[in-house]
This record gives sequence, C-alpha cells and structure tokens, in this order.
Amino acid sequence: MLKSVAVVLIDELAPFEFGVVCEVFGIDRTDDGVPKFEFKVCGERPGEPLSTTIPGVQVTPSYGLDGLDDADLVAVPAVEIRDEYPPAVLDAVRKAAARGATILTVCSGAFLLGATGLLDGRHCTTHWRHVTEFEDRFPEAKVDPDVLFVDDGDLITSAGTAAGIDACLHLVRRELGSAAATAIARRMVVPPQRDGGQRQFVELPMPECTGDSLQPVLAWLLENLAGEHTVATLARRAQMSERTFARRFVAETGTTPHKWISTQRVLRARALLEETQLGIEEIAREAGFGTAALLRHHFHRMVGVSPHDYRRTFAPA
Repeated sequence: MLKSVAVVLIDELAPFEFGVVCEVFGIDRTDDGVPKFEFKVCGERPGEPLSTTIPGVQVTPSYGLDGLDDADLVAVPAVEIRDEYPPAVLDAVRKAAARGATILTVCSGAFLLGATGLLDGRHCTTHWRHVTEFEDRFPEAKVDPDVLFVDDGDLITSAGTAAGIDACLHLVRRELGSAAATAIARRMVVPPQRDGGQRQFVELPMPECTGDSLQPVLAWLLENLAGEHTVATLARRAQMSERTFARRFVAETGTTPHKWISTQRVLRARALLEETQLGIEEIAREAGFGTAALLRHHFHRMVGVSPHDYRRTFAPA
C-alpha cells in the first residue's frame, strides 16, 4: 500500500508541477477518509534553496537524497530540460527503483527519468511539445504522445502540467481505491478522471507546401473546403494529369490530397467549435464533412476526443 512519498528536486524545477505532487500527497486529508502520507521533499543538498523556472522563487528541500531510501513513491516534477542531470540524483532514483519503489514523473520530469536508463524498453509519455526531442535522446523508450499519462506498473509518466494531476489521482485510485481518489479530486475541484488524451491540446500544424507550383490550388482549397474534391477535379484545376498531380502533391506537401484536405477540415472544425455557437451538423457542412457522423469520425481520429467534448473544454463560456 502507498504510505510514503518522496519528491526529488533539482535546480530549475517547475513550481506548478511540484505543487501538483504536494497537493495530492502532501496535505493531510484524513478528515475526508484519505490515509495520511509520509511526505518528504528531497534534494542533493538539504537546506539549500533550489532555483525554479519562475525568477525570484526558490524551494528548499528539507531532506537529502537518503529520503528516497524507504519511500513507496518517488515523484519527479517537471524541471528545465538540460543535457546532463546530477549524477547523485540519478543514482538515488535508480536505487529507489531497484528496491521496488514506484517512480512517477510530471511533464519534463520524464527526461530526468530517461537519463537514469530506467525508461529503456518501457512505455512512457511526456509533454507533446517535447516528444521529438525525447525520442531523439532516449530512442529505447516507447513513447506514446497521445495520452495524458502512462501506467507501466512501477513507472508512471505524465504529459504536460495538469496531466500530472491525472497521473497522481490515478495512482491513488490504483493503490487506495476510487473513494480516496474522488475525495482528493473533490477537494481540488478537479474531475477524478478526465476523458481523452493530450492530442486534443496539440496544435495541429498546417501541412507545409515546400514548392510553389501547387500553392494556387492549395489556397483555393482552403477557401472551398465545403465542396467535393477528388484527385481528378484538382488535377484539372492544376492543369496536370491525375498521376502527375498526385505525385507532385505528395512531393510538395508530404502527404496525400485526401489526408491534406481532411486535416484542413478538422482545423476548420476546431476553429468553429472554439469561436462560434454553430451546431455540430452545421459545422460539419461548413468544414466540408457533410454529416455530423463523418465529422465525429475524423475529429476523434485526429484530435482524440469528440467535437462535443472539445467544445466543452476549449470554447469560451
């Protein structure tokens, strides 16, 4: 059972992500029926302030790295990504994992865990903006860029910022049951479990056109997404054969005409969901999907949540 928690900190830590761990595990909630955790904030040099990503704000750990020795959970909040991490901290995390502690990271804390080698061959995640860099640095890790968190048994990694709340509450639910997780979530005024993954928060880039011969056709398509488009009709507009057009399109945009148009339609639907009060059927027509069912299919495949859930999250009240 989860009874003791040690948070390991280094310089340039992110206060919010550190606060998430403190909020879930560091507050006495026995009045709500949640067991009290033994909670330690640890650093390489106890009593010495550590810098944070907010200028002028410092955090001072009370315990040294030996505070990890008997912790059931070792939490690694987000820190500024760097080329190297303190060797003593990496060793302490490795030793904690070797004796059976669960390791949990929030956002870029996964980079510190990756530097220990513990993520080699393991499933994990991190903030979507850092996925490419993470994969380059830790090619043996199995990264899922679409989820809010990954539970790989004794290693739990979460995506950006608030996804750390999801991961922490999930761990409480796993170890102590739903009642404890719900009680903490209620006090934090957050949902005990969120739907969807982090794909809904990713900014979908417009597929780039590296040449200029198709630019007039692409510009025309963006103005006419609601219409019916085939390779044959687009090839005629570009004054090319269908085969030449399809080959040129992939060469210049990196994707097929069908995928390019589908992506643009999803982007248009996202904007309409965020900025208008149009109904789903009307948005489907405006974006070029024709029916709400087709919109839901493509939207969920690309964004990871339904149009309704996306609007509920991102549209202004």
